[in-house]
Amino acid sequence: MDEAIRKVGYVGLGIMGEPMAMNLLKAGNAMTVWNRTPGKAETLVGAGATLADSPAAVAAEVEVLFVNVTDTPDVEAVLFGEQGVARGAEPGLIVIDNSTINAGATQDFAQRLAGQGVTLLDAPVSGGDIGAQRGTLSIMVGGPEDAVAKVRPLLDVIGKSITHVGPVGMGQVCKSCNQVACAGALMGACEALALAKRNGLDLDKMIEVVGAGAAGSWQLSNLGPKIAADDHAPGFMIDYMLKDLAIVADLARANQLPLSGAALAEAYLRAVAAQGGGRLGTQAMGQALERLGAFTFSD
Repeated sequence: MDEAIRKVGYVGLGIMGEPMAMNLLKAGNAMTVWNRTPGKAETLVGAGATLADSPAAVAAEVEVLFVNVTDTPDVEAVLFGEQGVARGAEPGLIVIDNSTINAGATQDFAQRLAGQGVTLLDAPVSGGDIGAQRGTLSIMVGGPEDAVAKVRPLLDVIGKSITHVGPVGMGQVCKSCNQVACAGALMGACEALALAKRNGLDLDKMIEVVGAGAAGSWQLSNLGPKIAADDHAPGFMIDYMLKDLAIVADLARANQLPLSGAALAEAYLRAVAAQGGGRLGTQAMGQALERLGAFTFSD
Protein backbone atom coordinates (compact mmCIF):
# COMPACT_ATOMS: atom_id res chain seq x y z
CA MET A 1 0.00 0.00 0.00
CA ASP A 2 1.10 3.57 -0.68
CA GLU A 3 3.07 4.63 2.38
CA ALA A 4 1.98 8.25 1.82
CA ILE A 5 -1.49 7.42 3.15
CA ARG A 6 -1.65 5.94 6.62
CA LYS A 7 -4.18 8.10 8.49
CA VAL A 8 -7.67 7.13 7.37
CA GLY A 9 -11.10 8.00 8.71
CA TYR A 10 -14.50 6.39 8.32
CA VAL A 11 -17.85 8.03 9.07
CA GLY A 12 -20.95 5.82 9.08
CA LEU A 13 -20.57 2.34 10.54
CA GLY A 14 -23.65 0.50 9.37
CA ILE A 15 -24.07 -2.88 7.67
CA MET A 16 -21.63 -1.84 4.95
CA GLY A 17 -19.46 0.79 6.62
CA GLU A 18 -18.36 -1.22 9.65
CA PRO A 19 -16.77 -4.14 7.74
CA MET A 20 -15.28 -1.76 5.16
CA ALA A 21 -13.67 0.27 7.95
CA MET A 22 -12.46 -2.94 9.59
CA ASN A 23 -10.74 -4.06 6.40
CA LEU A 24 -8.98 -0.70 6.16
CA LEU A 25 -7.88 -1.02 9.79
CA LYS A 26 -6.59 -4.56 9.27
CA ALA A 27 -4.54 -3.30 6.32
CA GLY A 28 -2.41 -1.33 8.75
CA ASN A 29 -3.94 2.12 8.58
CA ALA A 30 -4.35 4.35 11.62
CA MET A 31 -8.14 4.59 11.76
CA THR A 32 -10.30 7.32 13.26
CA VAL A 33 -14.04 6.65 13.12
CA TRP A 34 -17.35 8.27 13.96
CA ASN A 35 -20.92 7.01 13.99
CA ARG A 36 -24.14 8.71 15.01
CA THR A 37 -24.68 5.83 17.44
CA PRO A 38 -21.28 5.48 19.16
CA GLY A 39 -21.98 1.94 20.37
CA LYS A 40 -21.74 0.67 16.80
CA ALA A 41 -18.03 1.58 16.83
CA GLU A 42 -17.18 -0.76 19.72
CA THR A 43 -15.82 -3.58 17.55
CA LEU A 44 -13.58 -1.21 15.61
CA VAL A 45 -12.36 0.53 18.76
CA GLY A 46 -11.63 -2.87 20.28
CA ALA A 47 -9.52 -3.67 17.21
CA GLY A 48 -7.49 -0.48 17.56
CA ALA A 49 -9.47 2.35 15.94
CA THR A 50 -9.92 5.72 17.62
CA LEU A 51 -13.48 6.96 18.16
CA ALA A 52 -13.93 10.69 17.45
CA ASP A 53 -16.79 12.80 18.79
CA SER A 54 -17.76 14.34 15.43
CA PRO A 55 -17.09 14.16 11.69
CA ALA A 56 -15.11 17.39 12.06
CA ALA A 57 -12.82 15.71 14.58
CA VAL A 58 -12.26 12.81 12.18
CA ALA A 59 -11.41 15.20 9.36
CA ALA A 60 -8.85 16.99 11.50
CA GLU A 61 -6.90 13.75 12.07
CA VAL A 62 -6.78 12.04 8.68
CA GLU A 63 -5.55 12.30 5.11
CA VAL A 64 -8.42 10.37 3.55
CA LEU A 65 -11.93 10.21 4.97
CA PHE A 66 -14.59 7.70 3.88
CA VAL A 67 -18.29 8.45 4.32
CA ASN A 68 -21.04 5.84 4.20
CA VAL A 69 -24.47 7.03 5.33
CA THR A 70 -28.01 6.51 4.16
CA ASP A 71 -29.24 9.35 1.95
CA THR A 72 -28.41 12.71 0.36
CA PRO A 73 -29.45 14.84 3.38
CA ASP A 74 -27.35 12.61 5.65
CA VAL A 75 -24.25 13.14 3.52
CA GLU A 76 -24.86 16.89 3.49
CA ALA A 77 -25.18 16.92 7.30
CA VAL A 78 -21.98 14.90 7.73
CA LEU A 79 -20.06 17.17 5.38
CA PHE A 80 -21.49 20.61 6.18
CA GLY A 81 -23.33 20.35 9.49
CA GLU A 82 -22.37 22.23 12.64
CA GLN A 83 -19.78 19.56 13.45
CA GLY A 84 -19.35 18.39 9.87
CA VAL A 85 -16.26 17.43 7.93
CA ALA A 86 -15.88 20.92 6.44
CA ARG A 87 -15.37 22.34 9.93
CA GLY A 88 -12.28 20.22 10.58
CA ALA A 89 -10.87 19.67 7.11
CA GLU A 90 -7.48 20.97 6.04
CA PRO A 91 -6.51 21.57 2.40
CA GLY A 92 -5.43 18.36 0.73
CA LEU A 93 -7.98 16.14 2.44
CA ILE A 94 -9.65 13.61 0.13
CA VAL A 95 -13.21 12.61 1.02
CA ILE A 96 -14.49 9.36 -0.49
CA ASP A 97 -18.27 9.04 -0.35
CA ASN A 98 -19.36 5.39 -0.44
CA SER A 99 -23.01 6.36 0.05
CA THR A 100 -25.62 6.09 -2.70
CA ILE A 101 -27.07 9.55 -3.22
CA ASN A 102 -28.20 12.08 -5.84
CA ALA A 103 -25.57 12.78 -8.51
CA GLY A 104 -26.42 16.48 -8.80
CA ALA A 105 -26.08 16.95 -5.05
CA THR A 106 -22.73 15.16 -5.17
CA GLN A 107 -21.46 17.63 -7.75
CA ASP A 108 -22.65 20.52 -5.58
CA PHE A 109 -20.93 19.06 -2.49
CA ALA A 110 -17.70 18.67 -4.47
CA GLN A 111 -17.76 22.31 -5.52
CA ARG A 112 -18.36 23.48 -1.96
CA LEU A 113 -15.50 21.39 -0.58
CA ALA A 114 -13.18 22.43 -3.38
CA GLY A 115 -13.37 25.97 -2.02
CA GLN A 116 -11.49 24.67 1.02
CA GLY A 117 -8.96 22.71 -0.99
CA VAL A 118 -10.74 19.43 -0.25
CA THR A 119 -11.39 16.85 -2.98
CA LEU A 120 -14.58 14.79 -3.03
CA LEU A 121 -14.74 11.45 -4.83
CA ASP A 122 -18.09 9.73 -5.19
CA ALA A 123 -17.44 6.00 -4.88
CA PRO A 124 -20.66 4.04 -4.30
CA VAL A 125 -20.28 0.29 -4.03
CA SER A 126 -22.03 -2.89 -5.06
CA GLY A 127 -21.71 -6.34 -3.55
CA GLY A 128 -23.77 -6.21 -0.38
CA ASP A 129 -22.73 -6.98 3.16
CA ILE A 130 -20.89 -10.13 2.06
CA GLY A 131 -18.77 -8.15 -0.38
CA ALA A 132 -18.08 -5.56 2.32
CA GLN A 133 -16.93 -8.25 4.75
CA ARG A 134 -14.73 -10.01 2.21
CA GLY A 135 -13.31 -6.87 0.62
CA THR A 136 -14.64 -7.89 -2.78
CA LEU A 137 -16.92 -4.95 -3.56
CA SER A 138 -17.33 -3.40 -6.99
CA ILE A 139 -16.53 0.30 -6.65
CA MET A 140 -17.52 2.92 -9.23
CA VAL A 141 -15.52 6.12 -8.72
CA GLY A 142 -16.16 9.64 -9.96
CA GLY A 143 -13.69 12.49 -9.56
CA PRO A 144 -10.27 13.81 -10.59
CA GLU A 145 -7.98 11.14 -11.99
CA ASP A 146 -4.99 12.12 -9.85
CA ALA A 147 -7.00 11.86 -6.64
CA VAL A 148 -8.40 8.49 -7.69
CA ALA A 149 -4.87 7.23 -8.36
CA LYS A 150 -3.68 8.45 -4.95
CA VAL A 151 -6.38 6.57 -3.02
CA ARG A 152 -6.40 3.48 -5.25
CA PRO A 153 -4.38 1.41 -2.72
CA LEU A 154 -7.10 2.06 -0.14
CA LEU A 155 -9.88 1.19 -2.56
CA ASP A 156 -8.04 -2.06 -3.38
CA VAL A 157 -8.41 -3.04 0.28
CA ILE A 158 -12.20 -2.83 0.25
CA GLY A 159 -12.97 -3.78 -3.35
CA LYS A 160 -12.08 -6.31 -6.00
CA SER A 161 -13.20 -4.23 -8.99
CA ILE A 162 -12.39 -0.51 -8.93
CA THR A 163 -13.35 1.54 -11.99
CA HIS A 164 -12.86 5.26 -12.54
CA VAL A 165 -16.05 6.06 -14.44
CA GLY A 166 -15.56 9.79 -15.04
CA PRO A 167 -15.81 13.17 -13.28
CA VAL A 168 -17.44 13.64 -9.91
CA GLY A 169 -21.09 12.58 -9.95
CA MET A 170 -20.59 9.79 -12.48
CA GLY A 171 -20.04 7.26 -9.72
CA GLN A 172 -23.57 7.97 -8.52
CA VAL A 173 -24.98 7.77 -12.04
CA CYS A 174 -23.26 4.40 -12.45
CA LYS A 175 -24.69 3.20 -9.13
CA SER A 176 -28.18 4.12 -10.33
CA CYS A 177 -27.54 1.98 -13.40
CA ASN A 178 -26.44 -0.81 -11.07
CA GLN A 179 -29.63 -0.57 -9.03
CA VAL A 180 -31.81 -0.67 -12.14
CA ALA A 181 -30.06 -3.87 -13.23
CA CYS A 182 -30.22 -5.38 -9.72
CA ALA A 183 -33.91 -4.61 -9.30
CA GLY A 184 -34.73 -6.10 -12.70
CA ALA A 185 -32.70 -9.25 -12.03
CA LEU A 186 -34.29 -9.66 -8.61
CA MET A 187 -37.76 -9.25 -10.10
CA GLY A 188 -36.92 -11.88 -12.71
CA ALA A 189 -35.64 -14.25 -10.02
CA CYS A 190 -38.77 -13.82 -7.91
CA GLU A 191 -41.10 -14.37 -10.86
CA ALA A 192 -39.13 -17.43 -12.03
CA LEU A 193 -39.30 -18.90 -8.53
CA ALA A 194 -43.05 -18.18 -8.38
CA LEU A 195 -43.59 -19.97 -11.69
CA ALA A 196 -41.54 -22.94 -10.51
CA LYS A 197 -43.37 -23.14 -7.19
CA ARG A 198 -46.86 -23.00 -8.67
CA ASN A 199 -45.97 -25.77 -11.12
CA GLY A 200 -44.38 -28.10 -8.59
CA LEU A 201 -40.78 -27.73 -9.77
CA ASP A 202 -38.11 -28.15 -7.10
CA LEU A 203 -36.86 -24.63 -6.37
CA ASP A 204 -33.28 -25.61 -5.55
CA LYS A 205 -32.97 -27.56 -8.79
CA MET A 206 -34.42 -24.69 -10.79
CA ILE A 207 -31.95 -22.24 -9.23
CA GLU A 208 -29.05 -24.60 -9.94
CA VAL A 209 -29.94 -25.20 -13.58
CA VAL A 210 -31.15 -21.74 -14.56
CA GLY A 211 -28.36 -20.08 -12.59
CA ALA A 212 -25.75 -21.97 -14.61
CA GLY A 213 -27.12 -20.79 -17.96
CA ALA A 214 -27.82 -17.60 -19.84
CA ALA A 215 -30.46 -16.52 -17.31
CA GLY A 216 -28.04 -16.76 -14.38
CA SER A 217 -27.58 -13.74 -12.12
CA TRP A 218 -26.13 -12.84 -8.74
CA GLN A 219 -29.67 -12.22 -7.54
CA LEU A 220 -30.88 -15.69 -8.54
CA SER A 221 -27.85 -17.58 -7.23
CA ASN A 222 -27.45 -15.67 -3.95
CA LEU A 223 -30.96 -14.50 -3.09
CA GLY A 224 -32.94 -17.28 -4.78
CA PRO A 225 -32.14 -19.85 -2.05
CA LYS A 226 -33.10 -17.29 0.61
CA ILE A 227 -36.43 -16.64 -1.10
CA ALA A 228 -37.08 -20.37 -1.30
CA ALA A 229 -36.25 -20.79 2.40
CA ASP A 230 -38.29 -17.76 3.53
CA ASP A 231 -35.06 -16.18 4.81
CA HIS A 232 -35.53 -12.42 4.71
CA ALA A 233 -32.61 -11.33 6.91
CA PRO A 234 -31.28 -8.09 5.43
CA GLY A 235 -28.03 -7.89 3.54
CA PHE A 236 -29.53 -4.83 1.85
CA MET A 237 -32.86 -3.56 3.12
CA ILE A 238 -35.95 -2.88 1.04
CA ASP A 239 -36.15 0.65 2.47
CA TYR A 240 -32.67 1.37 1.10
CA MET A 241 -33.47 -0.04 -2.32
CA LEU A 242 -36.63 2.08 -2.44
CA LYS A 243 -34.50 5.12 -1.66
CA ASP A 244 -32.14 4.19 -4.49
CA LEU A 245 -34.98 3.61 -6.94
CA ALA A 246 -36.39 7.04 -6.07
CA ILE A 247 -33.02 8.48 -7.14
CA VAL A 248 -33.28 6.43 -10.34
CA ALA A 249 -36.78 7.80 -10.96
CA ASP A 250 -35.53 11.37 -10.56
CA LEU A 251 -32.73 10.75 -13.08
CA ALA A 252 -35.12 9.08 -15.51
CA ARG A 253 -37.63 11.90 -15.21
CA ALA A 254 -34.95 14.54 -15.79
CA ASN A 255 -33.95 12.73 -18.99
CA GLN A 256 -37.53 11.91 -20.12
CA LEU A 257 -36.59 8.24 -20.01
CA PRO A 258 -39.25 5.56 -19.39
CA LEU A 259 -37.81 2.87 -17.12
CA SER A 260 -40.83 0.62 -16.81
CA GLY A 261 -38.99 -2.37 -15.36
CA ALA A 262 -37.51 -0.31 -12.54
CA ALA A 263 -40.95 1.14 -11.82
CA LEU A 264 -42.51 -2.33 -11.59
CA ALA A 265 -39.73 -3.58 -9.30
CA GLU A 266 -40.30 -0.53 -7.11
CA ALA A 267 -44.03 -1.32 -6.97
CA TYR A 268 -43.33 -4.89 -5.79
CA LEU A 269 -40.94 -3.64 -3.11
CA ARG A 270 -43.28 -0.86 -2.02
CA ALA A 271 -46.08 -3.40 -1.59
CA VAL A 272 -43.89 -5.36 0.83
CA ALA A 273 -42.82 -2.20 2.66
CA ALA A 274 -46.49 -1.19 3.03
CA GLN A 275 -47.05 -4.44 4.91
CA GLY A 276 -44.27 -3.58 7.38
CA GLY A 277 -41.42 -5.24 5.49
CA GLY A 278 -39.25 -2.22 4.77
CA ARG A 279 -36.40 -3.43 6.97
CA LEU A 280 -36.35 -6.89 5.43
CA GLY A 281 -33.76 -7.85 2.83
CA THR A 282 -34.59 -7.08 -0.78
CA GLN A 283 -35.23 -10.78 -1.39
CA ALA A 284 -38.51 -10.22 0.49
CA MET A 285 -39.77 -8.86 -2.82
CA GLY A 286 -40.92 -12.47 -3.16
CA GLN A 287 -43.62 -11.79 -0.57
CA ALA A 288 -45.42 -9.57 -3.08
CA LEU A 289 -45.57 -12.51 -5.52
CA GLU A 290 -46.80 -14.79 -2.73
CA ARG A 291 -49.70 -12.47 -1.97
CA LEU A 292 -50.59 -11.94 -5.61
CA GLY A 293 -50.38 -15.64 -6.44
CA ALA A 294 -51.91 -16.98 -3.21
CA PHE A 295 -49.02 -19.31 -2.33
CA THR A 296 -45.91 -19.42 -0.14
CA PHE A 297 -42.42 -20.37 -1.30
CA SER A 298 -41.53 -22.29 1.86
CA ASP A 299 -44.46 -24.79 1.87
